[in-house]
Amino acid sequence: MHSRLWHALAATAALLASTVATAVAAPSTPAGDTADRTPIAGSTPAWATPHTEVARANGNTVRHIKVALAFRDQADAERLAAQLATPGSAEHGKFLSSKEFLDRFAATQDTVDQVSQWLATQGLHVTGVSANRHFVNAEAPTAALESAFGTRIAAFRTRIDGAVRTLTAPASPVTVPTSLRASITAVLGLDDSAILLKPQHTRTDAAAAEQHCARWWGEQNNTDVPQKYPSGFQSNALCGYTGTQIRAMYKLSDGNTGAGTTIGVVGAYNSDTIVADTNQAAGQLGVPPLAEGQYSAVLPEGGFTDATECGAEGWAAEQTLDVQASHTIAPAAKIRYYAGKTCKGTGIYDAFNQAVAGNAVDVISNSYGNADGENSLPQTARDQFNAMALQAAIQGQTVTVSTGDAGNNSGPVGRPTVSFPSSSPWVVAVGGTSVGLDQNNQPKVLTGWENSGSTQSGSSWAPQQDADGPFASGAGGGSSALYYAPNWQVGFVPGSGENRGVPDIAALADSYTGMLVGQTIKGQFGIGSYGGTSLAAPLIAGLVADAQQARTGNARAGMLTPILYSLHRSSAIADVTPQQAGVWTPMMHAFGGVAVPGGQGSYLIDFDARPQNLQSGTGWDPVTGLGTPADGFITALSQ
Repeated sequence: MHSRLWHALAATAALLASTVATAVAAPSTPAGDTADRTPIAGSTPAWATPHTEVARANGNTVRHIKVALAFRDQADAERLAAQLATPGSAEHGKFLSSKEFLDRFAATQDTVDQVSQWLATQGLHVTGVSANRHFVNAEAPTAALESAFGTRIAAFRTRIDGAVRTLTAPASPVTVPTSLRASITAVLGLDDSAILLKPQHTRTDAAAAEQHCARWWGEQNNTDVPQKYPSGFQSNALCGYTGTQIRAMYKLSDGNTGAGTTIGVVGAYNSDTIVADTNQAAGQLGVPPLAEGQYSAVLPEGGFTDATECGAEGWAAEQTLDVQASHTIAPAAKIRYYAGKTCKGTGIYDAFNQAVAGNAVDVISNSYGNADGENSLPQTARDQFNAMALQAAIQGQTVTVSTGDAGNNSGPVGRPTVSFPSSSPWVVAVGGTSVGLDQNNQPKVLTGWENSGSTQSGSSWAPQQDADGPFASGAGGGSSALYYAPNWQVGFVPGSGENRGVPDIAALADSYTGMLVGQTIKGQFGIGSYGGTSLAAPLIAGLVADAQQARTGNARAGMLTPILYSLHRSSAIADVTPQQAGVWTPMMHAFGGVAVPGGQGSYLIDFDARPQNLQSGTGWDPVTGLGTPADGFITALSQ
């Protein structure tokens, strides 16, 4: 596997390097540094071009950066990760401790000292080193950073995430002394790309839902509107499933609790009411409350910043959803939340790296993604996420990532593209399903989450013609433009050539058949239905914890994807195909990057209707991957 991945990264780096070489002049040597300089290819985001630059950045603004250090042997780390995850390999399951990883692959202390000393000579204040020696942290005014890294930092105005934005970034590639180039792989925090990493969920309008919703599929069906589907296959939108219904959806017994495991959740900001909300909701939704000490949080030093600009309320909702979803599936597992200081700069990456470096959690759920597909993050930033996920794989940590809620992203981006980090070869990319359980918690409807919207017009339904046509929400998926398919995926993804296919597996995500979550908003506790692949990722994380519980000695599963693909067409995974069904709703649900009518009305949501180019299908598909966990999932993963 490592050879395919390495060639993919190398090819991308070469392409970016050649593009940069023709687009910008070589940066000048920084003052006080007479050593030869070497650029770091891929250190500028795609949107930072001469045509989009509007102003020079304020030289007095202090920026917090992370200087990323290279592994001692990247190729051997990739080889080992593949072997550790491959059933039948002599190294299968023999994961390294964090200390063993440090001793074998991390940058040496001598390298850390050399880089730290050089940063200090450039006038930067070194604030610390990450526990895994992956990052040297520093801060300095923008002018000092420009001098240190031989670049000019500017403001760029361009259309990103479906809107015109002004973001800061280096105008030319970052450079470092040639003597340190082999040690330094990236400088994070010089640009604003990270602000495009957004939570991927929606919360439905509670008032509209309570008045018209169905507690189970078909319990309520508005017969005053046209009946497009046969009897039993048209329902009012669901109120949201309880914990009892969610556990029944995935055939969990009372013994499937995740006991002896720990689930990590990565996000930004922090909800002060998370424990109280989870316990109050648990009492109403059939889930045990959190025990004393079962939940903990790793919060950043110095508190949080940029709360208004980053939409901290949305991140708090994401945290609440992730904690309650994973707790529903694995109610005895410990949960540890890692909070980013901000959605900008290095905040999210710092939180993810703490989850990896600390190695205290067995599975790490990430319910966020690049709202602008794969390309708006600089290559070097993507490489650092991949490096952290690679370390997680070597330590036996499973990483789940949501694939997004805007389908193929043609709405916000203007063309089909998958999202990062779900396209990373080192993660489990989690897509979405629409699920209609009957009164006995048996699936009446199970199909891919790709919704079309129609508006009632007399006695018929008229497909909506918004900016993105009838598309009304759906899981992200497709073929990566950046990464080759790892060995375990070769031959599964039709029509993708050699590219990484997204997703790998799927779980409940459709907000019209969503999950009930309790949250305090502006001092008022309420329970509402949530959806999005932000729901699907922690559901899969919880199932991984349940499987680990059943393993001898609570042994970790590690990078799960090779095992998942070995279970293709087995009883562990249910193949998901299109099903003719839909729901009536008086209110369309709003997702980022998706255009839908606002206000009250009479709307029909058609399930898995291929409103773009994505639809579920026999075998692997770009909506649900291999399918969705079935009755034998826990047993198969526990072997």
